[in-house]
Amino acid sequence: MPNSELMAIGAFAQRSGLTSSALRFYADSGLLPPADVDPATGYRSYGVHQLERAVTLRRLREIAMPLAGVAAVLGAGAEEAARLLDEHVARIEGDAAVARRRAAAIKSALGGDAPGSLIAVLKGPVLAEAVEQVLTATATPTPTATATATATGPTHDPASAVLAGLHIEASDEAVALTATDRYRLSTRTLVPVRTGERTWAGTVDGADLRNAVADVRRSALVRVEAVPHGIWLRMSGREDRHCRVLPEEYPDHRSLLASLGEATTRATVAKGALLRALEEHPGDRPVLRLTDRGVRVQAPDDELSGILLPAAVTGEDLRIRFEMTTLYAAVSTAIGPDVMLDLRGPLQPVAIRSADRGDLTTLTMPVTFDH
Repeated sequence: MPNSELMAIGAFAQRSGLTSSALRFYADSGLLPPADVDPATGYRSYGVHQLERAVTLRRLREIAMPLAGVAAVLGAGAEEAARLLDEHVARIEGDAAVARRRAAAIKSALGGDAPGSLIAVLKGPVLAEAVEQVLTATATPTPTATATATATGPTHDPASAVLAGLHIEASDEAVALTATDRYRLSTRTLVPVRTGERTWAGTVDGADLRNAVADVRRSALVRVEAVPHGIWLRMSGREDRHCRVLPEEYPDHRSLLASLGEATTRATVAKGALLRALEEHPGDRPVLRLTDRGVRVQAPDDELSGILLPAAVTGEDLRIRFEMTTLYAAVSTAIGPDVMLDLRGPLQPVAIRSADRGDLTTLTMPVTFDH
C-alpha cells in the first residue's frame, strides 16, 4: 500500500475516536490489525480504508458488546449484523431488569423487609390490561444535545424521561393511570378490590411496568405498595416485582382535562371500521369529515373521495386532520366495539372514549391543514 494512504497511529486514533492504547489492544486481539508495521521500530500505521471498521468497532464497544460479538458483527452481512445487535440489546435489557429486581430485594432486606404503605389491591388481569393500554401514550426518552454515549448507553433529558412513565393516582375510591407524550394523553380509572391506607400519587417507570405485566396478568390479585423511591407489586405464588418511581414532576394533566369544556361535535363509530379505513388511507395525515351522514376518512386535498363510515353524529359539522400515528394508536387501544369522539373544533384536543365504557379516555391533538 502506498505510504500516502497510511496514517500514523496517533492520527488514526484521532479520526476513529479510539485511543492509541485501544488500537494496540484491538490489533493484538485480531479485530483491527494495522495495515503496516515497521520491522525495525515496530511502529504501526493504519490505512484510510480501515476507518469505517474502526468507527463501527468503537460504536459496538460503546454499547458494551463483548469482543466475540464485535467480531461476529464485523464479519456478518447487514441482516445478520442487525439480528446480532437486536440479540445483544435484548440481553442487556434482560440483565438490567434482573439487576433491578435483585437490587430492590437487597434494599428491602436491608430495611428489614418491612411492607410499604398499601396503595390498592387490584385484579391482576384488569391492571395488566390497563397498564398496556395507557402506556401506549408514553414517550421514548430522547438523548440531550450534550449527551455522550457510554457503555450503558446515552444519557437522557429528565424532562422527557418522566414522559416515559405512567402516572398513578390512588384515592379512597379509585386508582387512575395516566400517560402522555404531549401529543396524546391516555387515562384509565380502575375500581380497586380494596382501597389503600392513604392517598398516593407518583410516576412509575414505564419499562419496569412493562417487564412486570406478564406476571401481573397471571395473578388473580395484586397488592400495590408504596415504598421510598418505588412501588412493590406483590403477587401470591409469584415473585414480587419492584418498579421505580421517577423523581421528576409530572405535567399538570388535570388542568388540561378540566379546561376542555363541552364537546361541540360528538360521533359514535364502529372501532373496527374506523381502523380499517385508516389502514387503507394512502397518506400519513388523514382527515375526518363529520356530518349528519357519518364520518368520512379522506385525504386533505380531496373533498369528494374517501371512505364514508356509518356513525351517529351530533352537533356542528367538522373537518379535522390528524397524524396517522397518534390517531390510529388512540383508536386501537379503545375498549369495546365502538368509540366515541368528543370534538371541540379543528385545533382542540379530541377525546376518544369507549362508547360503552368511559373509564378509558385518550386525548389526541389534531394538526393544522398547513402542518
